[in-house]
This record gives sequence, C-alpha cells and structure tokens, in this order.
Amino acid sequence: MLIRKPENLNGLDIQASELTDEGLFHQRRKFLKIMTVAGLTGSVFPAMSADKNCKANLPENIDKLTPYKSASRHNNYYEFSTNKKMVVHIARELSLKPWAIQISGEVEKPLTINLEDIINKMTIEERIYRFRCVEGWSMVVPWNGFSLCELLKKVKPTSHAKYVEFISLYRPEEMIGQRQSTLDWPYREGLRIDEAMHPLTMLVTGLYGKDLPAQNGAPLRLIVPWKYGFKSAKAITHIRLLREKPETSWSKAVPSEYGFFANVNPSVAHPRWNQRRETRLGDLFKRDTLPFNGYAEQVASLYKGMNLKVNF
Repeated sequence: MLIRKPENLNGLDIQASELTDEGLFHQRRKFLKIMTVAGLTGSVFPAMSADKNCKANLPENIDKLTPYKSASRHNNYYEFSTNKKMVVHIARELSLKPWAIQISGEVEKPLTINLEDIINKMTIEERIYRFRCVEGWSMVVPWNGFSLCELLKKVKPTSHAKYVEFISLYRPEEMIGQRQSTLDWPYREGLRIDEAMHPLTMLVTGLYGKDLPAQNGAPLRLIVPWKYGFKSAKAITHIRLLREKPETSWSKAVPSEYGFFANVNPSVAHPRWNQRRETRLGDLFKRDTLPFNGYAEQVASLYKGMNLKVNF
C-alpha cells in the first residue's frame, strides 16, 4: 500500500490519512466489478426492486478523474465561508447524525425518513460525472448514490407536481456563513419535475468510494450533471413537490446572473465568467466547455422548442 507523506496545499495542512491514492481507487473499482459479476456484493446495500425507467444511461467516460485531494479541498459552500480553501476546516464542526429527510407537497405518500434507512433500501452505485461550476472551473468525480427518480416514485407524485424544490440545512450555530446575509438562508434550489425524474439526476451519499465529506455537501446532496454546480443543493433536509416554480437562492439574490434552468451552455455568456472555456482542477490549461456539459444526447430532448440562450 502506498502511503503519502503529509502535504501542504496553499498553506493548509493535509494529513496522509485524508488522501485517497488514485491507483488504489482504480484497483478497488476493478475488484468491485469482479465481485458484482460473481454475485457477491448484493448484501452490502439491500435493494428495493429498481424501476427500469430510473436506470441511468451513462455515456462512456473518457475524462481523467480529478484527484480526491482537489475535489475535496476546492469547495463553494457559502454556508461555511466564501473562501473555498477554508470550507474544509470550518465544515468539520458540522454534526451529520442523525439526519432525516422530509418529502412533502404534491405527493400521495408524504414521507419523513432517516437517511440511513434510505441508504439501506436503495442500491448505491458509482457514477463518474463531469461537474462544471459557473465560475469556469470543473472536475470529474466518481460519485456514489442513486437516481432521485427512485426516491420520488416511492412517494407517488400527483399530477399537479410540476416542480421539485430542495431545501438545505439551516444551522447557523455550526454553519457560520449563515450568520451573514450573503444569501437568504436556508439555501433553496429547484428543478422541473421532468428534470428531477431524469435518471441522470442523482442523490449523492459519497465520492471516491468514501462517505461524502461535510465540505462536499454531506450527508446528502444533489448532482445534476448537465447544469451548473449551484443547482446541486447540498446538505438536503427537505424535498417539496410543487405546482408552481420555486424561488431559488441565487436566482433571488442575483437574477441577472443565476437563472432557474442554468444548463451548461458555452454559447451563452455570463456577465462575469466566460462559459466557452473551463479550467479542470489540477490541469494547467483550459479546455472547451461542452453543451449540456457533455450530456446533450441524454438530456437535450427535455428542452425541445425552448430558447436555450435564456440561461441566466
């Protein structure tokens, strides 16, 4: 086993125990694939019968993975700090257990359930997704979780459910950034119901085969890989299905810069950041940004007939 010495990143001490060696991660993935074929991993996460319509059709990933160190040390999380490098230190104080999720609104079976019960009833899978921030940086991360679709179908949305709202944790005694009026807390985001039910839309409980770190949105966050990162709410406590479009935090704060749809679109300029190019964490040079972040084949049909230049 390769053990790294403690490293220093921009003056921040990082212990060897906090790092994941990428080679070991790939070996682990290969081992899990072999075990799955042999039928030996089914008891790890007792599964509900999966809905075939929620099965993700993932494109082949040819991107190099972002190192764990980078993915877990470069965090936009204003609930803790506006300084990306400080979030990891402040977030360590966040209590993650117990954690309950409340699902309400336009559903036949409203539900409040402990996160541990959700995890035990879902088949947790690994998906490698590109993640693109509106600020112009990106990463490629192996997330662990399940399609949001699987959970929403358990509560049976009514025909009136047109939107899904996600509400994040409000705990200013631990999330000290919430003591500032940067945003109207708690953080709120939303999707159309068809976006939320799309198989690629994922509820995440881990990354790189580890539990999700607090600074990355633990214990439960959203990932919508074809949208800019601010759409992927962290530390989710409430999911509400609504008839009307919900007001979202960044759209309320700066409507000229943060739209409701926020699909990754290199042809739509942002008032502050160029969207045509992006910097992958750990890389020296910029690269072209892909329409829908590279997931156009899977999701472009959701927006047929829409003016995709209206993004912010």
